[in-house]
Amino acid sequence: MSKTNFFVKHLKNINNFINNLLEKNLNKLNFKNLSYLLKNNKIILTFVALFVIFVSYLLLPTFFNQTDISKKLKNELQVKYDLNFKFSQNIKYNFFPRPHFITTDSIILDNKKEIAEISKLKIFISFDNLFSLKDIEIRDTILEKANFNFNTKNYNFFIELLNRDFQDGNIIIYNSNVFFKHVEDEVLFITKIFKMKYYFDSKELKNIFYSDNEIFNIPFSVETFFNENNKKNLSTINLDLMKFNIENELIFENNKKIGKSKLNLNKTKRLVDYKIEKNSFDFHIFDKIDQPNVSYKGKFNFKPFYANLEGNSDKINLNYLFSSNAIVAQLLKTEIFNNKNIDFKLNINADSIYKNSNFKNIKLNLKIQEGLIDTDKTKFEWRDIADFELLESLIFVRNGELVLDGKLKIKIKEFNKLYQFLLTPKNYRNKINQIDLNFTYNFDQKIAELKDIKIDNKINQNVNRILNNVILKQDDLQNKIYFKNLLNAAIKSYAG
Repeated sequence: MSKTNFFVKHLKNINNFINNLLEKNLNKLNFKNLSYLLKNNKIILTFVALFVIFVSYLLLPTFFNQTDISKKLKNELQVKYDLNFKFSQNIKYNFFPRPHFITTDSIILDNKKEIAEISKLKIFISFDNLFSLKDIEIRDTILEKANFNFNTKNYNFFIELLNRDFQDGNIIIYNSNVFFKHVEDEVLFITKIFKMKYYFDSKELKNIFYSDNEIFNIPFSVETFFNENNKKNLSTINLDLMKFNIENELIFENNKKIGKSKLNLNKTKRLVDYKIEKNSFDFHIFDKIDQPNVSYKGKFNFKPFYANLEGNSDKINLNYLFSSNAIVAQLLKTEIFNNKNIDFKLNINADSIYKNSNFKNIKLNLKIQEGLIDTDKTKFEWRDIADFELLESLIFVRNGELVLDGKLKIKIKEFNKLYQFLLTPKNYRNKINQIDLNFTYNFDQKIAELKDIKIDNKINQNVNRILNNVILKQDDLQNKIYFKNLLNAAIKSYAG
């Protein structure tokens, strides 16, 4: 059915309704109620006429030419938001709940390259000036189920969009994804967008960007805006699940960006100074007041891609790295680092481990190269009794769980102190110099499998049998009692 026939049929239906209404009332007409009917029918007819005129006015855009509509909307979006849209041929019009156009399978282009695919695009228009396509003005723009593709050249797309005009309309994005890609077009990581909104705050007279997202199964929210002269960007990032908050300030200077951040994790606070240039990101994490010895420095180079992080700390909290809900653990589980193009090195020195003073002088080494993640040459001391070193170690994901597999070398410096700590009976206290073993540790289940245990280069099958399966407890005191009993059983078996 053509649009003209549809409109004619619509007017006929309204006309029939009015005629039926008049006929029904005229059948009841008499001298007593004549005045009453005339008065009420005038009111009804007035409302019906106004309704017909209003609906007819709202239906006017259905008569616009598809090509003209596409060209007009594209031009308006380009002028208003500096976004280059390409629409599918089929653009539909709806006036409920507000006048808007709908199109599917549209895209956004940047320098003739596609950066976004949009399943459904809604473009709301003003109630004013529907008589002429030329006078139509865009209000809200809604993108649903969009996929954005970003790299080092267009990663700041969402920030730059803040400089556009949102006084007469918002941009809202629902249920979408952002794919951050390497220069070779390989996906590095994916961010989910639940709801993203750009709007103008009339009280503070500024554009604001707010978004609810998820990355590596970790939900987070972002709010950001520019200051009065648009040379400084202020933002807040919240990770409620981890009680982690970031307050950020970014200053634009020529071809580089200089920033400062405050990191708040539970009661721990850190400051970050950083600099972003064309192909690199440098940062320094520190705490001058409460923990002046804490300092981390790092650099990310994007072309070619490599990164390093070095730091010193009084205490290192391994729960932030490898607990089941830690960001690092979640990143490792995604297997995003199993990429031959990634070159990353981490070296952290710490005096002790958080909530475990028995371990000290920690040297944590982590290296990602050729798609492999290893912790070789990671070292630590246990009391003044023994030195530990990891060798030929790899971190990987098995059945969705994080696993560390490798060799462990233990040099016993004070074997008598070891026996005193374990309360080992004196008749079992043989001298021990070195222990070598292979191990597999499951971070999610907290289970260690120890095998090929050598004590001073000799394998004892009974010791291997006793220490084969180590299951950590939730309570530290339970772990101490458990380890003492387990190790004493192994020592007694070794001593015969």
